[in-house]
Amino acid sequence: MSETSQLSTTDVIDTPVKVRRKRKRPLGFYFAATWIALIIFLAVFGWILPAPSWDTSFYDSLGVHPFHHSHILGTTLDGYDMFAGLVNGARLSVFVSLVSVTIGGAIGTFIGVTSAYFRGKIDMIVTMAFNVMLSIPNLVLSLALLSVLAYSDENHPATMSRRVGVLMLSLTIVIIPILGRIARGATLQWSSREFVLASKSMGTKNFTIIRKHILPNVAPAILAIGFLAIGSVIIVEGSLAILGIGVPGGASWGSMLANGRGNIAYSPWEVYLPAGAIALTVISCNWFGDYVRTSLDKRESKI
Repeated sequence: MSETSQLSTTDVIDTPVKVRRKRKRPLGFYFAATWIALIIFLAVFGWILPAPSWDTSFYDSLGVHPFHHSHILGTTLDGYDMFAGLVNGARLSVFVSLVSVTIGGAIGTFIGVTSAYFRGKIDMIVTMAFNVMLSIPNLVLSLALLSVLAYSDENHPATMSRRVGVLMLSLTIVIIPILGRIARGATLQWSSREFVLASKSMGTKNFTIIRKHILPNVAPAILAIGFLAIGSVIIVEGSLAILGIGVPGGASWGSMLANGRGNIAYSPWEVYLPAGAIALTVISCNWFGDYVRTSLDKRESKI
């Protein structure tokens, strides 16, 4: 009798624990992680897939529908394979977004952490500069930089590498104040904690405190916002391509969307497929960033 009651009590106690462990991560996290992993795989290993070249036109298969026996996602009205275009677009879009967010985040974090830790006139100037940069719309700033630095006409066409380089530069400048403000706010919060004040009282050097105590605690917040920034960068790149000053020739998702918008009445998959890839990537980045931010809030509440 005692063994039965003991087993039943153990089962009742253990069951909720197991359920909580299984439900620790929401369903959106697994969807976002799966999609991001797929996009990264296509960006890195897409060249080994049995797909034709993205810039090769098949004149005997113009505008075929998706699920064609030789073109799984169909072709454009010009005969370009949609699957190959999406794989190549993933490569370029991921490269542009990751490089822009990584470099912009590193610069913004350095400026934000340094200004918030030392305060004074430096912090006032940095805050003013961030506010001025954030007051300029992201798309307008990128548009102005691309129009000046990557100007192209019939006599002096801009090369693909120059377009991509200027695009990453403009997006990096856009990211710096966004992540810089986040780093500054997080540094103001952590620099007043007891363990930081104790390190100062012991005579520890300022940059040692920043490296050992501030940056490890600021990094999770930057990582959470970084995923959101990746989604924003992809949207800005697509918007610039639609305006005609982004990456030309259908090399990115935004460029594919810009090329296919005139054919939506005849081959709507030219618009829906790259638009769907952009939408799913942005949604996945937002979900993943929200999960990291929620985990960060739980972590900070325990400290």
